[in-house]
Amino acid sequence: MKSLVSILIPAYNAERWIADAIRSALAQTWSRKEIIIVDDGSRDRTLSLAREFASKTVSVVSQENQGASAARNKALSVCQGDYIQWLDADDVLAPDKIARQMEAIERCQSKRTLFSSSWGYFFYRLNRAEFTPTPLWCNLSPVEWLIRKMGQNLHMQTATWLVSRELTQAAGPWDIRLWKDNDGEYFCRVILASDGIRFIPEAKTFYRLSDCNSVTNIGRSNRKLESQFLSMRLHVHYLRSLEDSERARVACLNYLQTWFPCFYPQRPDIVEQLEQLASNLGGQLRIPRLSWKYAWIQKIFGWKLAKEAQLVAQRRKEDLLRSWDKAMSQLENRT
Repeated sequence: MKSLVSILIPAYNAERWIADAIRSALAQTWSRKEIIIVDDGSRDRTLSLAREFASKTVSVVSQENQGASAARNKALSVCQGDYIQWLDADDVLAPDKIARQMEAIERCQSKRTLFSSSWGYFFYRLNRAEFTPTPLWCNLSPVEWLIRKMGQNLHMQTATWLVSRELTQAAGPWDIRLWKDNDGEYFCRVILASDGIRFIPEAKTFYRLSDCNSVTNIGRSNRKLESQFLSMRLHVHYLRSLEDSERARVACLNYLQTWFPCFYPQRPDIVEQLEQLASNLGGQLRIPRLSWKYAWIQKIFGWKLAKEAQLVAQRRKEDLLRSWDKAMSQLENRT
């Protein structure tokens, strides 16, 4: 009998995209599946739109707003699958994504092997998604995967993974303290509990670049900054628990340096703790430098204003790209 795959979709104020995510789950060519949508207290039409898809294989659960990690834990508590497929409410799976990974799973002898897939960024048009291979797009041991991720500032999108029930239980629940980077921290624990990662290049996931209010964007939110810092400390602990070598410490230092500008200078308390953590690793963090386009603002008005100008410019550029892609998508739909 084929294994049951649970496709779990946490959703909050996702009325623009939830139908696309559910349709991509329903379109999976792997026939034995269940789809569970957990609405985390949305204030828009997310819940009513999700309920339009309710059926024998599609369950819709609602709860008061508690955050993405709590919604994911709720989905886990009610699912029955032998394998778990996570899918954010604004992302999309290729129709054969699960089937291609399950083909590899059926040839694998271990329930502790973790399976990943290729993934691409997009705004509105799936046919314009950009798939850019990274050093994580291959078969790796847990320690090598974490060293590459942290040392080179890489990541795998949440929906790329297909996780066995046994591995899911070994990793434990999602950390409800984390508002930002809860997926990065969670899959570190999954990887720690695994016996290795198998990359299936033919399986594809589409990651939508949402607007600047998305959880993935930190901005000036203290809640997100504190969550990111907690996730970073846990990342360092996880890697060093596997291998406390010189190369592991270098990877940790590179990881801290990459994220250091998010906290500097507006959170001096976290900056001090990051500098102490770097010192414990045998290194030190460099004061972030702005590009030449914003360095003059720093000299005249200070770091905070220069950094704010940089963030605003980045958001405006992404908004323009998003608006252009939306217009082209509408034009293509008309023709």
